[in-house]
Amino acid sequence: MPQMDGIELAGHLNKLEHPPLIIFTTAYDAYAIQAFEQRAIDYLLKPIRLGRLFDALSRARDMVPIRTEVLRELTPEARSNLSAHERGKVLLIPIDQVLYLRAELKYVTVRTAEREYLIEESLTALEKEYATRFVRIHRNCLVARDAIMGFEKGGDEGESGWLMRVKGLEEKLPISRRQMGIVKEYGK
Repeated sequence: MPQMDGIELAGHLNKLEHPPLIIFTTAYDAYAIQAFEQRAIDYLLKPIRLGRLFDALSRARDMVPIRTEVLRELTPEARSNLSAHERGKVLLIPIDQVLYLRAELKYVTVRTAEREYLIEESLTALEKEYATRFVRIHRNCLVARDAIMGFEKGGDEGESGWLMRVKGLEEKLPISRRQMGIVKEYGK
């Protein structure tokens, strides 16, 4: 370390309100006593054996109980925008303007009232991230809950099924038999 050694750094870290746990890794055994005086969890000499490193990390993990409020803070919130790459530009699409998401090959079509965008994301991942905002109506399509206008009987080539009407669009989206519960849920 160019400005200070590990012992000095540990001294500074230990002055923090919530000091981190410290495991020294070094090629020199001469500083072990000083390291333990700085409350080091362990002092590993190089070359470091994997089992020894695992033991030191396990000991450190056991010394810090994980609090659920800390875990909640680490849970990421859903993004407020999706991003589409188009002609060398990155376009931000506000999620509250998205009417539906439809998987097509390796892309997902993002439909707003104004236009369509193509993004390279997984429909399943988007469904998890925006579970409260979108509902699945087909294996390849998620619709914004607040964009659902209604349903009508219909289908292609003589098939009998339901289609979803979406606010601001002439296009009607087919509902798969597996997702027919959506008609009952929203049709009440």
